Amino acid sequence: MQVGVEGVGIAERAFQQALAYAQDRTQGKSAWGGASPAPIYDHPDVRRTLMLMKAKIEAARGICFMTGVLADHARLAPTPEARASAKARQDLLTPIAKAWSTDVGVEVASLGVQVHGGMGFIEDTGAAQHYRDARIGPIYEGTNGIQALDLAGRKLSMGEGSVMDALCAEMAMTAEALTERADLTEAGRRLAEGVRALEAATDWMLQNRGPPSAAGATPYLKLAGDVIGGFVLARQALAAAPSDDPWMQARLPLLRLYAGQVLAGAPGLVAAVTQGDGDLEAVSASALAG
Repeated sequence: MQVGVEGVGIAERAFQQALAYAQDRTQGKSAWGGASPAPIYDHPDVRRTLMLMKAKIEAARGICFMTGVLADHARLAPTPEARASAKARQDLLTPIAKAWSTDVGVEVASLGVQVHGGMGFIEDTGAAQHYRDARIGPIYEGTNGIQALDLAGRKLSMGEGSVMDALCAEMAMTAEALTERADLTEAGRRLAEGVRALEAATDWMLQNRGPPSAAGATPYLKLAGDVIGGFVLARQALAAAPSDDPWMQARLPLLRLYAGQVLAGAPGLVAAVTQGDGDLEAVSASALAG
């Protein structure tokens, strides 16, 4: 999990630098009116990129925090049953906290370079350094492919899938709570669709153990991370909704953007998970090289 936190930390710094650059760099007119030239932050695609970076960072940070809290509960909860339950969910989330969060670190650092444009390749800006620093995260302390195999194998099998089932049930309840707010109804629908996709993929993984599930392990981990990340942001938005603090209120558009940009793709990942290993087994290295 410490490596996952490292991915979050690098992503956060890459985001901070990209946001500062986007506010300072001027080019063209703002899409929403105002003085010209405008900071590139006022261009819709740049702002979408920065909001997506922030949303993914908050999702990854939340997954790491949740895993850390479960580790404490696994040691300190008052009853053996509570400790065992916390330990099981901690074990389930650990490969996701490591792999998904370091993947987010790489993606956010790459987007940070993109926000800088050509200046992102100039060493003086430091944007490329964040990308290089982030890129090792998916490799060491167990490559993310190995983490995915651990999730699909040992972790998903705990209680014949009951640990993931319990988490999905909790996430579905949160999705329902979102739909009770007019400003979060669509996000709730997207989260509910994501949970159903994760449940379908989980059932397939449990029924197709061995090479088929190994072939689907990496897209399965991505699906799980995307959906659990949405769950984290949903809980933040529900907690922040009554507040008039600007930082708290920003949790709502971040969730809505994540729902449209990330959760909307969750059902499509089921096909990648369930494709199986048949085509992989059929193609030799020599045929692939030719």
